[in-house]
Amino acid sequence: MSGWVREGHRGTGPGAITPDGCAVELYERLPVGDEPDVIEGAVPARARILELGSGVGRVTHPLVERGFTVTAVDESRQMLERVRGARTVCGPIEELELDERFDVVLLGSFLIHTGDLEVRRRLLRACRQHVADDGCVLIQRESEDRHENLPREREITGGVIRVVSSEPVRPGVRSVHVEYLFPDVRWTQTFLSRPLTTGAFELALAEAGLAVDSYLTGDRTWARALPVTGPSRAALLPRVGKRAAGADAATG
Repeated sequence: MSGWVREGHRGTGPGAITPDGCAVELYERLPVGDEPDVIEGAVPARARILELGSGVGRVTHPLVERGFTVTAVDESRQMLERVRGARTVCGPIEELELDERFDVVLLGSFLIHTGDLEVRRRLLRACRQHVADDGCVLIQRESEDRHENLPREREITGGVIRVVSSEPVRPGVRSVHVEYLFPDVRWTQTFLSRPLTTGAFELALAEAGLAVDSYLTGDRTWARALPVTGPSRAALLPRVGKRAAGADAATG
């Protein structure tokens, strides 16, 4: 593991561990899910995509194969060394300053749920800053029951992912512990997550100058947001803020 780790995050197991507790060798084993299909169905063909938090390229590679031009951003150089066919940029997403904008900005891997509110604001600012005025931002969020009915496990090719626990550590923030079990090796990851209701999620986007255009999956875990400018942006905040009052605002 490198000397710097994000607060509340840690990982165990063989190979390099990133600052947020991800094991590089583990992510080389994990299969891609339906993310490429969701993304392809929501954006123009051959779009220029800025992928924030690309990891080893599980989603990057299928997108490149489908004709998209991808710029992959990750804070782990070891992760980016596995990426092929895409331009790579190494550094924390919340500090990203590229002098260009993209047709699509992609914020996957539940990064929107970071436990640090300031980091979340800066992640969304990076999304807004780098999306073209006529482009879109695709964001992956947690399912409503992600922190319930634990422990819970699911099988993947060659192994099992087990979400062991999700415990409150401070108001609105939970510490999640996950095990990745294979016949020959075991990895664990512990990370912080801030659950968001739909109202709180939309309010966070509105504060960054983004508005949800549609939810792309039946479980509403993928959303497409559009950039908002001028008077429309100012008008958006009271509407979303009213809906997010009470319990919604408390989780934000």
